[in-house]
Amino acid sequence: MAPSPSIPKAAFWMALSIASFLTMSVAGRATTAELNVFQVLELRSLIGLFILLPLVMMSGGFAAMRSKRPMAHIARNVVHFVGQAAWLYALTLIPLAVLISIEFTTPIWTAILAVGFLGERLSRPRLAAIVLGLIGVLIIVRPGAGSVDPGHVVVLGAAVCFGISVVLVKSLTRTDSVVSIIFWMLVIQSVLGLIPALYEWRNPPLELWPWILLIAFTGMSSHFCMARALAYADATVISPMDFLRVPLSALIGWLLYQEQIDAFTAGGALLILLGNLLNLQKKATKPAEVAAS
Repeated sequence: MAPSPSIPKAAFWMALSIASFLTMSVAGRATTAELNVFQVLELRSLIGLFILLPLVMMSGGFAAMRSKRPMAHIARNVVHFVGQAAWLYALTLIPLAVLISIEFTTPIWTAILAVGFLGERLSRPRLAAIVLGLIGVLIIVRPGAGSVDPGHVVVLGAAVCFGISVVLVKSLTRTDSVVSIIFWMLVIQSVLGLIPALYEWRNPPLELWPWILLIAFTGMSSHFCMARALAYADATVISPMDFLRVPLSALIGWLLYQEQIDAFTAGGALLILLGNLLNLQKKATKPAEVAAS
């Protein structure tokens, strides 16, 4: 049975997911500076699988991980793997705040796909949250201010993949447990990334292993928390909450990498926060709407 909808619980799990994603960004920049993107993804999936094993055992063991929808898991993880590879590659090309900002075209695709394939309603507060958030992102990125960086195009492609992935995860939460969804994510992506990772494999230096372990843990925890949030609220509610990563990533970029925060970034962040406030004031969805397939 699907859990009863709860905006506060969804917001709590989404906050943990955001923290994990931001930590993964820092760890990803440290690891991809020395290792191939596919090797980083492979190490993340394999180590993350071992980290997840205690939860698998507590949830009924491998027998409880069986799913009646294997093709949905495969489709979700092929799309997500492509998105993750593009995202990590872009992390080596453009500033962190810019990367996260462009990534936030994701809610456009999430909202459209959720309405079309999950039967979710795009209410006025949700629409306002998405519109304000995206305007804020455009103010931060300012695409008309200069030539388009190849990294911008790569992140935009990743955003489309992430939008599809979020909708597929929401669909999977109706039939499969969160632990099962994460388990199959790690298994399938380990298989997908094995050959590309071995093609340019390099033994990681000792000082890089703390970052590798960190990206493995946050790579698992970010999606676990995201899936938990999606179990409590619609995808069109969850995605605008994730806009908070934009101002937070700008702050991290300034603190760790001396990436400047200008007036445009501050103004865009204010619009994003306003959109989130409007979205969080939305009345909770009825349990029947969440449980519907």
